[in-house]
Amino acid sequence: MTEAPAVTVEGSARISGQPLFGPLRLEMAAGSWTCLLGPSGVGKSSLLRLVAGLGSGIDFVGTLAANDGEPLEGRISYMAQDDLLFPWLTVLENTQLGARLRRETPDPARAMNMLERVGLSDHASKRPAQLSGGQKQRVALARTLIEDRPIALLDEPFSALDARTRAEMQDLAARLLAGRTVLLVTHEPGEAARLGHKIVVMNETGLQSTSGPKSDPVRAITGAETLSLQSELHELLMARP
Repeated sequence: MTEAPAVTVEGSARISGQPLFGPLRLEMAAGSWTCLLGPSGVGKSSLLRLVAGLGSGIDFVGTLAANDGEPLEGRISYMAQDDLLFPWLTVLENTQLGARLRRETPDPARAMNMLERVGLSDHASKRPAQLSGGQKQRVALARTLIEDRPIALLDEPFSALDARTRAEMQDLAARLLAGRTVLLVTHEPGEAARLGHKIVVMNETGLQSTSGPKSDPVRAITGAETLSLQSELHELLMARP
């Protein structure tokens, strides 16, 4: 993996002529997790998709750039809320999906290594229907990791999981994505409080930064700082713009 850059998004967006978000400025520090928190419908996922280069149909006016001056294209991996596994492919084949779609030669040994890192090497020959929800998300994480990109964009990837599995996936993702520039979109204050080096709340009027965590993630679920941050974020989310 090449060195992870800082990324800045500044501008506003419209869709079908209607305002979507902005004007705003979001700065993602190099090699750390930025958590973008907010209610549904304010444009969080749309902003993330713009960074990912998936903003078809969105009219964005502004700048989107890395601080090293290099293009973002080819340096981003993306993990969606749904696992997006192909049901007719095995776990191993789904892990190699990026290479297959790019018509590149897959590397089964490397894919098996990634599955081992997420604890699924014994499930490589199974189909998605044979997996639990948490296992499917582990496959999606392995597919993200195998791309080995310095920037990772996560769009509420753990929201459909039960509380214990969600916490396990948060821990796993934080460990395996360490050193990358990560943007996590979430609507869960507790998740942002656990994982964010920087936490930003998005509402209808723009972005609001929090006072900032004092310790490094991953923070204990019931730790004093986590609970204090969670309470602060709840208040920001409940406040009317």
